[in-house]
Amino acid sequence: MKKFTAMLLVGVMTAGMLAGCGSSTGSTATSATSGASEATATDSAASDASATQTASASAPDWSGYDSLIKEIKSDTDLVDREAKMHQAEDMLMATGAVLPIYYYNDLYMQKTDVDGIYSTIFGTKFFMYATKKSGDKTLKLCLASEPDHLDPALNSSVDGACLASNSFVGLYVSDKDGKYQPALADGEPKVSDDGLTYTVTLKDGLKWSDGSALTAKDFEYSWKRAANPDTACDYAYLFDGFAKDGDSIDVKASDDGKTLTWKLAAPCPYMMSLLAFPVFMPVPQASVEAASDYQSNPGSWASEAGFVTDGAYTLKTWNHNESMVYVKNPNYYDAANVTMDELDFMLSSDDTAMLAAYNAGDLDYIDSVPNDEIATLKSQPDFHVADNLGTYYVGFNVNSSLFDGKTPEQADDMRLALSYLVDRQSIVDNIGQTNQEVATSFIPTGMSDGHGGIFKTDDDAYKYPVNGGYYDPAVNVDKAVELLKKAGYTFDDNNMLSADTPINITYLTNDGTGHVAIAQQIQQDFAQIGITMDIQQEDWQTFLNDRKSGNFDVAREGWLADYDDPVNMLEMFTSESGNNDCQLGK
Repeated sequence: MKKFTAMLLVGVMTAGMLAGCGSSTGSTATSATSGASEATATDSAASDASATQTASASAPDWSGYDSLIKEIKSDTDLVDREAKMHQAEDMLMATGAVLPIYYYNDLYMQKTDVDGIYSTIFGTKFFMYATKKSGDKTLKLCLASEPDHLDPALNSSVDGACLASNSFVGLYVSDKDGKYQPALADGEPKVSDDGLTYTVTLKDGLKWSDGSALTAKDFEYSWKRAANPDTACDYAYLFDGFAKDGDSIDVKASDDGKTLTWKLAAPCPYMMSLLAFPVFMPVPQASVEAASDYQSNPGSWASEAGFVTDGAYTLKTWNHNESMVYVKNPNYYDAANVTMDELDFMLSSDDTAMLAAYNAGDLDYIDSVPNDEIATLKSQPDFHVADNLGTYYVGFNVNSSLFDGKTPEQADDMRLALSYLVDRQSIVDNIGQTNQEVATSFIPTGMSDGHGGIFKTDDDAYKYPVNGGYYDPAVNVDKAVELLKKAGYTFDDNNMLSADTPINITYLTNDGTGHVAIAQQIQQDFAQIGITMDIQQEDWQTFLNDRKSGNFDVAREGWLADYDDPVNMLEMFTSESGNNDCQLGK
C-alpha cells in the first residue's frame, strides 16, 4: 500500500537488466500509502506536467516482466520462485523508474493515558480495543485528510486500510503480535495436501450491521466482484493466483452458506495474510447494488455515512473534508470485547493543525507531525516510532514527454543518472530523523523470501550487485554526468548542463512538510549539475488520481507491503496493475 517519505546504480545494473531480460496517508516523511492511486484523473494543475497517458517509444518493453510475474505466481518450487523474484527486481531497478530513498518506519503520537491501540508492520492500525485511564469511551484521532474510498475492495491507501480494518472484517485478522487469528472464520482453514484447495467454515450467527445474515455467499460475491475487471479494483491482481472457473475465480459458498471453498493455481505462501487484507473482506451485495450507479461507480454505495458494514464500527456521520464519527457496531462478531464506543476522526493533511489539536487535548492520536518539530518531539514519552515493511521512493512516469526522442536505453540512463545525484543519507538524517534505513533496493530489508529466509540477503544463489543492494548510497556526480552524456546531453568542464540540452522536471507531491522537504532536497541535488525542478503540491485525492492516471513527470511515492512476500512489491508494476503509477507497460 502507498505511504508518505545516493542512489548509485552502478554499471552492474546492466548485468541486472540482462539477467532479467507492490506511498498520504500520513503527511510527514515517515508516513505512507498502501498501494497506488485511485479513481480517475482530475482536472488539476498536474495537467500542466509533461506527461502522456500513451505508451512512449522511449519506455521499456515490459512484456518480459509481465510474463515473469505470472511465472512467479504459478511456480510451485519456492526456491526457484525466489530466484525469479530476484530476476524481476533486477529488471525493475535497471529501468531507473523506481528510485528508492529509504525503508519506512512509522511515527505517531499517542496520549500517555491511552493504551491498547496496535498496528501491524504493514501500517494498519486497530483502535477497537483501546482504553483510557479516564474511562472515556471516545477516541479522537487524525490519520489523514478526506479518504478516497471506504469500500474495502477499492481502497489502496494506508489511511483507507485503517478505516476499512476498523469498520469491516474478513475471515481472519492480525492480532497485536502480528499473528493471524480467526475472525469470521470458525478456526483455521482446511488445506488440501497439494496446497491448492482451501475450505473455511464460518462462525454461527454472523450478521451485518443492519442485522441481516452474513454468510459464505457474501464472501463468494465480494471476491468475485473484486476480481472482476469491471469493478476497477486496483488490487484485482491479488486474485491472479486463484484457479479459474469459467470467466471467474474458483470460489464457492456451500448451499447453506456455512462454508467457503476456493482453489488456487499454485500454492500461496502468504495466503493467510491475504485473508486478513481489506480487499478480501466481504461487502453487502444488497447495499452495493442498491446504488443506482453501482455499475459505473462501484464505490458509490459507501460514499456517505450510514452504509452497512460487518466490522467493529459503522460510520454515523461524515462531514466531508472535516470529520467522521464511527460508532460501535453491536452486531460485530467480537462486540463484547470492543472497548471504545466511538471513534472521532479529524480529516486533515495539515500536520501543523494536527499537532496543535493534539497539544490542545482535542486529539488522542496522530500519525503525522511537522517535520521541523520531530527533533524536539522525539524525546517525549508520547512520541513513538513503529517498525514498517515498505519503501519511500521517487517514481518516474516512463511515458512522460521528459523522455521524448530517447531510446529506451537512453531513457533508462537518464533516470539512473538522476538517482546518482540524490543524497539519501542527508534525507534520512535531516528530514526523516527517526533512524530510517537508506534504501539500496526496492524490496525492503527484513522481507521474507517465501520459504523461511530473508529475501534481501546475499547467498550462494544470488548476490546483489553492490554490498547487498543495487548501489553504494553515496552521491556520484561524475557517474550521473557520464550517463546523461550517453543519453545525448552536453556539459561544460565543470559538469554543468549546457543550455543547449536543458532538463526541466516537474516533481509532484502531496501536502506535508516532510514530503515537501524531501522534494526540496532532491531539487537542490539536481541543481548541482544544472537541472531545473519545479515542485507541485496537490491535495491527497487529486494527488492519488494524477499518479494513477500518469498525469505527472516525477512523483513522490511510497509503498507499504500488504503482506510479507517480495511479489507484493513486484506485482504492482505489471502492465495491468492499478498500482503501477510508473506506467510501465501501459
